[in-house]
Amino acid sequence: MGQFKERYEQWLQQNMDEEKNHRRREILQKGLGHGTVEFLRTIWFPVVGHFDHLYPEWEVRDFKNGYRYLDLAYMPGGAKGGIEIQGYGPHARDLDVRRFKDLCTRHCLLALDGWMFLPVAYPSITDEPKECQQLVLAFIGKFIATDVASSLTWLEAETVRFARRVLRPLTPLELAAHLKVSDRHVRRILHRLVDQQILRVASGQDRFRTYMLR
Repeated sequence: MGQFKERYEQWLQQNMDEEKNHRRREILQKGLGHGTVEFLRTIWFPVVGHFDHLYPEWEVRDFKNGYRYLDLAYMPGGAKGGIEIQGYGPHARDLDVRRFKDLCTRHCLLALDGWMFLPVAYPSITDEPKECQQLVLAFIGKFIATDVASSLTWLEAETVRFARRVLRPLTPLELAAHLKVSDRHVRRILHRLVDQQILRVASGQDRFRTYMLR
C-alpha cells in the first residue's frame, strides 16, 4: 500500500505539472474519483507495476464541440485506449433514458474516433479483482502485442505474445500444443522467461503449474 500511495501521488502530481490545459488541471487538482483510485490500487498497479502511458481525466472533444473526460486514457506510442469505471448507482440502478442514450452516444463517437474501451464495473473491482487484472493485461496486450524484446528467441517471443492474448494464466501443456514442441522444451522456455523476469509463476510450489506475465 505504501509503494502504491507514493507512486500514485508522484504520477498524479506529474500529470498536473505537465498539463497546460487549465480545465484538465483544475479537475486533477480536485483528485480522482473513489472508483478510479480503487481500480488503480487493487487492479492496475498490482499487475502492471507502474503508470507509464496512463493519463487520468483525459480530455476529448465531442461532436457538439464540447469537452468530455475519460477516467483513464492508456496511450502507448500514440494509441488510444480508454478505461471507464462504471459506478453501480449512476450507471445501472438510477440511469434515466437521457443519460443512458448520452452514455451510448459518447462511447460510439469515441470508438469511431479510434478509441478502444475497457469499461469496468465498480462491483467487479471489489468482487472479482483477479478477473479484472486479467482483463487489464489482455487490454494492454492489444497495444503492445508486437513489442517483444529482440534478444528473445522466436519461441520465447511467441510465448510472450501468447501470454498476452489469453485472459488467464497459461499451462505448460497448452503452450506446448501452441508452439508444437515437447513439454520438456516448453518448461525450459518458461524457466528462462521467469529468470528474465518477463513471466512469473501464477500457481504451484514444488512443481510450477501455471505462468503469467509480470
